[in-house]
Amino acid sequence: MSAEVTRPTLSDALTERMLELIRTGGHRPGDRLPSTRELSQRFAVTTPTLREALRRLEATGAIEMRHGSGIYVGSAIERLVMPNPNMREMRGAQLLELLGARIVIEPPLAAMAAQHATAEGIAALRTMLDEAALHLRGEDAELHDANMTFHRATARLAGNGVLHEIVDSLLTVHANEQREILQIFDDRRRDYDEHLAILEAIEAGDPQAAERLMKAHLADVKSVVELRLHHPPME
Repeated sequence: MSAEVTRPTLSDALTERMLELIRTGGHRPGDRLPSTRELSQRFAVTTPTLREALRRLEATGAIEMRHGSGIYVGSAIERLVMPNPNMREMRGAQLLELLGARIVIEPPLAAMAAQHATAEGIAALRTMLDEAALHLRGEDAELHDANMTFHRATARLAGNGVLHEIVDSLLTVHANEQREILQIFDDRRRDYDEHLAILEAIEAGDPQAAERLMKAHLADVKSVVELRLHHPPME
């Protein structure tokens, strides 16, 4: 019983010490960390205990363990909001809740993007939509990726890192649900045209229009999905 209590406590402490090592050492994403042997000696712990802490850190993206190469600082080390990789798939009413959450969060971010976006950021958004246009008659996965990249980039241009991470987490964890939403909505051209209108409002520096168009776009998707979930098309 005591071993079961002590081991997680030791692992928790070791995880924190690893994070402290990364922060105080000035390590950045992509930097290589000491080997498992060096870390075991440094923290005076066994290799199995160290590996448990490393697995925890890897699960959150704080580190990356490359087979045959070593341990590296992960790209997510500076994130404040982390996606949950163990989240179960959503169905039915939960799909609508996901869209409802996005309706609350993303329209104000589109308005902020219209206020803060640089010429470079706007050009990047247009490139993303050009990429989406290439896939309007192609595979769902490619079009989905292009669409989600547009939504992520719009949130990033708002200039609030925490809110951007929330949007990114929602779209990352629920990627399968977002693909399902695209299939249910089943109007690629309409989806693209609404994205284009949002971009034009951001480019014009019109926050009211950007917010209104993003809200209308997501509400449009939600209403179609709701209708088709309750009244699926006949075979």
